[in-house]
Amino acid sequence: MQRRSFLKSAGVATFLIAGGGVWRAVEQGVFSVGAGPAYQPWVTWRTGHLDGLVPLVRAALLAASPHNTQPWLFTVSETAIELYLDPARSVGALDPYLREAHIGMGCALENLIVAAVPRGTSFRLTLVPGKLGPVPAQAKPALVARVEIARCIQELTDLYDAIPRRHTNRGPFFPQRQVPGPFLDALGGLAGEETDIRLVLLTAEADRKRIVELSSAANLELYSDPEVLRDHDRWLRLSWSEVQEHRDGLTVDAFGLPPLMAGLAKMMPARMLRRAVLSGSKSGYADLMSSAPLIGIIAVRDRYDREQCLKAGRLWQRAHLLATVHGLAGRPCNEAVEMIDREKALGKPARQAGLLAGITGGAAWEPTFVFTMGYPQRAALASPRRPLEQTVL
Repeated sequence: MQRRSFLKSAGVATFLIAGGGVWRAVEQGVFSVGAGPAYQPWVTWRTGHLDGLVPLVRAALLAASPHNTQPWLFTVSETAIELYLDPARSVGALDPYLREAHIGMGCALENLIVAAVPRGTSFRLTLVPGKLGPVPAQAKPALVARVEIARCIQELTDLYDAIPRRHTNRGPFFPQRQVPGPFLDALGGLAGEETDIRLVLLTAEADRKRIVELSSAANLELYSDPEVLRDHDRWLRLSWSEVQEHRDGLTVDAFGLPPLMAGLAKMMPARMLRRAVLSGSKSGYADLMSSAPLIGIIAVRDRYDREQCLKAGRLWQRAHLLATVHGLAGRPCNEAVEMIDREKALGKPARQAGLLAGITGGAAWEPTFVFTMGYPQRAALASPRRPLEQTVL
C-alpha cells in the first residue's frame, strides 16, 4: 500500500513539474526547507552579540510553545531578565485561560536556565504567583518570572548542546522499539523533590491505549468546534511568504510528513490544503499517538495555578531536551486536557476531567500536559522563530 501511494505521489509530482509547476514549487519554498530569515535564530543563537544576558534570551527563543505561538516577551538588564506573557499570542478557544501559553513560557524559562551555566552565569529564579481565569478583552503583557544572574564557572552540558536540535516531531515512531530503562529512570526523576508536580509515564499497552482513546475522542470533538477551528486556523502558515513574514505558527514542514508528500502539500491551493490539514488531524491522530512506546502525563495540584503551569513547562522542555540527547523524539498530544478547558469555558459538566483522573492517581493530581516519546521514523524539521528584536522590550 505504501509503495503504491509513493508511486502515485511521484506521478503527480512529475506531472506538476512537467506542467510548469517549478515556479510554484520555488515560490512555496519546496526547495528551501529550513532556509530564510524565519529559521536563522536556530543557526545564529550562539553567534553575534555575545556580551551580557542577550545569549540567554536567544536560547529561550528556541523553546516549545502551543501551536508555535511564541507568547514571550523579555526585558534585559545587566543583572536580570524578566519574562512577560503576551496574551495576544494565544490559540483562543483552545486555551481560554492561557494555561498552555503559561506552559510555553515555562519552556522558554527552562531553555534560558539551561543556557545559563554554560554561558558562565548562575541564576536565582522568582515565579510570579497568580490564578488563571478568563482572559480580559484588552489584556496586556503580564510579568510571569524574573531571573537574576550572577557570574560563575562555565560548565558545558548535554542539555545545552541539545537546544538547537530539539524539535517537535509530529511524525510516527517505531512502535516496536522500546524506550530504554535508564532513560525512563532519568526521565522519571526530572520532577525532583517538587511537591506540586509529578510525571506519570505509561509504557504498558493497556495504559497507553486508554489515553489514546481519550485523546483521540477529544481531538475529534475539539476540531469539530467552529470557534476552535477559527482560532486554530489563525496560526496556520501554509504559504512560504506567510512563514517568512510571521515567523511563527504551524507550517507544512513541521507536520511530520515524508519529504515528497510535504512538497506536494506545499503545491496545493491554500483552501484545499486547509481541508487536508483538518482531515488529517482527525483521521490519523490515534494511529500516530499509538505508534509511541511511551506516553507521559505531567500532572499538578492545580492546573490553573500560574506557578505550577510554569513548572510544568519547565519540566516538559527539560524532558524534551533529555530525549533529544538520547536520540528520542517527542510531541505534545494535549487535546484531552484542552477539552477540560473547553468544557469549563462553556460551563459544561467536567466530564473529561473525570475520565483523566483515574490515570493520574485520583482528583488530587490534575493532568495539564500529555506527550508521546519514542524513536522517530523521520527526523523533525525546525519551526520558524521570531527575531530577538521583536521579543525584547
